[in-house]
Amino acid sequence: MAISSSSPQKPHFLCMVMELCMLAIASDANRGYLDHKHDGSVRYRAINCRKHSALLADFGAKGDGRTLNTRAFQAAIDKLAKLSPDGGAQLVVPPGKWLTGSFNITASHFTLFLHKHAEIIASQREEDYPILAPLPSYGRGRDADGGRYASLIFGTHLTDIVITGTNGTLNGQGAPWWRKFRASQLKRTRPYLIEIMYSDRVQISDLTLIDSPSWNVHPVYSSNVIVQGLTINSPVKSANTDGINPDSCSNVLIQDNFITSGDDCIAIKSGWDQYGIRVGLPSEHIAIKRLTCISPSSAGIAIGSEMSGGVRDVRGQDLQLIRTESAVRIKTAVGRGNYIKDIFVKDVAMRTMKYVFWMTGDYGDHPDSHWDRSAVPVVENISCRDMVAEGVTQAGRLAGIEDHPFKDVCISNVTIGVAKKHKKVQWNCTEIDGASDNVSPPPCDLLPETRSGPAGCPFPTDRLPIEDVEMKTCSA
Repeated sequence: MAISSSSPQKPHFLCMVMELCMLAIASDANRGYLDHKHDGSVRYRAINCRKHSALLADFGAKGDGRTLNTRAFQAAIDKLAKLSPDGGAQLVVPPGKWLTGSFNITASHFTLFLHKHAEIIASQREEDYPILAPLPSYGRGRDADGGRYASLIFGTHLTDIVITGTNGTLNGQGAPWWRKFRASQLKRTRPYLIEIMYSDRVQISDLTLIDSPSWNVHPVYSSNVIVQGLTINSPVKSANTDGINPDSCSNVLIQDNFITSGDDCIAIKSGWDQYGIRVGLPSEHIAIKRLTCISPSSAGIAIGSEMSGGVRDVRGQDLQLIRTESAVRIKTAVGRGNYIKDIFVKDVAMRTMKYVFWMTGDYGDHPDSHWDRSAVPVVENISCRDMVAEGVTQAGRLAGIEDHPFKDVCISNVTIGVAKKHKKVQWNCTEIDGASDNVSPPPCDLLPETRSGPAGCPFPTDRLPIEDVEMKTCSA
């Protein structure tokens, strides 16, 4: 094994452009990796650099696409964990195809770095994924009553973790998992590609994630999380391949991501019914910027449906949504309890949408029969402004909870062009209380025209602390 010491380099920034050839829409994304050095290494940006570095191949791994490298990954990480107190360490995955089952990040102050032509390929064998207990805030697996398979990359109770690269690939090989799930052949919840639990200061960036068995990126019970520069691709008819799901997390920045998904591109969660209420950890203070989403059967940004720990202070801006079922969708129900409040969205461009606005108060789908019929969620202060859409089937489908309306819904400066085949009634509203300003076609009577001022509906002017984290320039 060769472990070398490295030191940070002087910053040199190069903005890379991600072009969406599909539908001829261009989206600029600032990549976190920089130019190559003369010695063949690469510079990248991270929340922290590491003093020590090692190559995966030094631990007996083979990048031939056939050899199972789970033990090599785990041996490397466990060895490098001993260097956490001495400036931390990074494990570099070089070019090659590295087949592996689930492995566990056991080291704080650790970086997993994938080179551009490195591909970590997920084993398709169920036995290569350890069984974990259900999350406390869910009470059962999301797919089935039993536990859940560990994610491909898993870590818990960590501090200062970076999973990044020069657009290297995580290939989930999810097709067999989707088939088994749809055929009800799985007794446990499918693995995710990346799950980090009970951790602080987490960065996941500059990677390509394809064909996850289920959710792609799942930070849970964590704080100070940055997810940026990801390209996430799954077939649009794949099962529950959500892109990025912060779950009972606080102070989160999600930016410059391109997602094609069989489910919500971003879903903000905080636990399921009585289990989420008992754990009581909200998702809060979340900024979502420069998202491009393609998801014909789901939302660009979803709140819920598992939101029983509460969701508040979510800020979405500069969104491009293409062939996506809805822009921002609120999903909740009696039994969820707690709240969804202070949700702000602005600067959204949409093309070929089923709905622009979709709020649902009867989502149902309970973990078991013990949910509390008196646990009625409070939904209030939902603000959407400065949005343009074309090719829309129905402008708004808004349904609160009977005798518990969704309150303070504000929509302003929105222009919606309907599709050739569109609903005759463009706004369908029940149990909604709010106002609108400069919206076309005109909203329902429950959102009366009210002048909201030159800027329209409110949007926070302050910045979240996670938005001001200074990235360092590191070498791999």
